[in-house]
Amino acid sequence: MSVERHTAGMLQQIARQQDIVEIAPQGTPQKAAALAYVAEQYGYTYGTAYRTGFKDSLVQVRMHRDPRPEARVREAATITAHPRAGNGGTVPGLGQGSLKPLPEAAGAVAELKDLVTFDVMAMYVGDRKQRVMCYLGCAVVTGLMLYDGTPVGEAVLSGGAVALCLALAFQVGTIRRGRITRRLTAAGFHEVRDDQGARRFLRPGQQLPGHANPFAA
Repeated sequence: MSVERHTAGMLQQIARQQDIVEIAPQGTPQKAAALAYVAEQYGYTYGTAYRTGFKDSLVQVRMHRDPRPEARVREAATITAHPRAGNGGTVPGLGQGSLKPLPEAAGAVAELKDLVTFDVMAMYVGDRKQRVMCYLGCAVVTGLMLYDGTPVGEAVLSGGAVALCLALAFQVGTIRRGRITRRLTAAGFHEVRDDQGARRFLRPGQQLPGHANPFAA
């Protein structure tokens, strides 16, 4: 799907003043962050991100409508400045016909990219329960190979190799999320836990999204 179609599809959701806007560009968190920045200029705020689609090829970002008065002011100013956005006109913060941020938007897009990356990498970190389940799965596979007549050495080596790859993936994910945590904290974000216990980062004065009010406690 082209950049124009991605942008137009998102702006159609925004035009209907939906409480939640879903963004799912193909490719990297950078592209998702660029579109999330545009949505913020229309009075939305970042909610969460996760991978979806075939082989987790899509980065899905959920934006929530910001009820604060300053968000409505920002939305009105954006509509005035970009009356043909989504119809071949300019889009706030991005180059014409691309998802490359303009210099004035680069910093904000970089922060959104960190938020998106932190969330989508949750699947590569996992809590203790998830890790135990993965390792148990490796043991089960090893057992099935033995039952199927695979030599003991080969079965154990195969199961151990998979377990090692999982352990390395979890460690790399933890290290990368640690770096993102330091960058977001330095930028003024504060860390909280949501209802499921997942780690989230919020801007000063922001609260976790609620059911009706995106900033309800």
